[in-house]
Amino acid sequence: MKVTNFIARRYLFSRQHISLISTLTIISILGVTIGTALLIIVLSVFNGFFDLVKNMLLSYEPDIRIESTASKSFLLTDSLKNDLANIPEIKVISPYVQGKCLLANTSNQDKVVIVRGVVPDRFFPLNEHKNSITEGNFNLSVENNMPGILIGDELIHQLHLTTGDKVSLMSAQGMQKALTQFAGPTGYEFDIRGAFHIKQIFEGSIVFVDLRAAQRLFHVRNHITGLDLKLTSHEDANAVKARLQQILGKKYSVKTWYDLQKPLYDVMYLEKWGAYLILMIIVLVAVLNIVGSLTMIVLQKNRDIGIMLTMGFSPKDIKRIFLKQGFFIGLIGCGTGGFLGLLLSWLQKTYGLVKLAGAQSFIIPAYPVNIQLSDVVIVLSGSLILCVLASWYPSVRASKVAPADAIRYE
Repeated sequence: MKVTNFIARRYLFSRQHISLISTLTIISILGVTIGTALLIIVLSVFNGFFDLVKNMLLSYEPDIRIESTASKSFLLTDSLKNDLANIPEIKVISPYVQGKCLLANTSNQDKVVIVRGVVPDRFFPLNEHKNSITEGNFNLSVENNMPGILIGDELIHQLHLTTGDKVSLMSAQGMQKALTQFAGPTGYEFDIRGAFHIKQIFEGSIVFVDLRAAQRLFHVRNHITGLDLKLTSHEDANAVKARLQQILGKKYSVKTWYDLQKPLYDVMYLEKWGAYLILMIIVLVAVLNIVGSLTMIVLQKNRDIGIMLTMGFSPKDIKRIFLKQGFFIGLIGCGTGGFLGLLLSWLQKTYGLVKLAGAQSFIIPAYPVNIQLSDVVIVLSGSLILCVLASWYPSVRASKVAPADAIRYE
């Protein structure tokens, strides 16, 4: 009803004089504005950190990983290859063999490392390893009867090694076989072909060798530990996982990039929405001001309400007037706060205004920002709903005013 809109705006934005009621209204709008802006900024920063961690992990990990649920290794059969080939979203299929070994070198500083055997032509297109080389190259082939190995640069510096040096790897399977055959444990010798650096996540504990060399090292013959899949888009991982699980059955475990680091991602989501709930307290304080200011307006306009009721306004119309006042307060506060939040988030994303403490030793210099439309909608709608709910009590109280009493005692 247009008349109720006019009266609601008139009560809310009257310019006759500055009173306590108008001051409380301004404070309410400012509270909603600040709370909404802070929510958008904080959620955008959490999104930025989430994307930063996700991209770091995806630079090493696959979009989907397939492993056997029955044993530590399995045979890559032709039927399994055909099943994977029939899924168009799969871009790269990279088999691997993985296990722990003792790395020995001439400096007598032995180290337990994770050895991953890969097919170079399939594994390196899977991620950003070609961009992580710091020394040497990614050549894992056999040269001069010596297979190649890649080692993280942190581990190379720790063991005082360099490209061209020789190291030996000794697996637990090899040690067990040597003990059962009453012979000394034998290690496989490798030639260091290069060093890599993967954003301070995995280097120093993992080394790469050729798949066939790893199969000999861990005595698994033609078996593999798992399959890493690269998709055309990692956003399709859940849909592809469901299809693969249906095709492969319970004999295989299918995990997406999220499943591989689920505890970490879950904690980040928990922190994000925990911060959302805490910062909503700012909006809640502003909402309490709305209750107070609208209640005072009801008391001040008691005679006007009585006159409107005698003129033919129904209690529902009176109730609608004060509900719309709460809506207008929320609309102004959410609109202004949303604009400020989006503007400051964009400035931070574009220019990096707020720097990270100790940024010289971190991966990025400033707080990362990623604005998501869904978060903006949740913040704006949540704040607006609270403002409307805050006007419920004053509107109910206004609708119960008795016209005769209101006019008589005024």
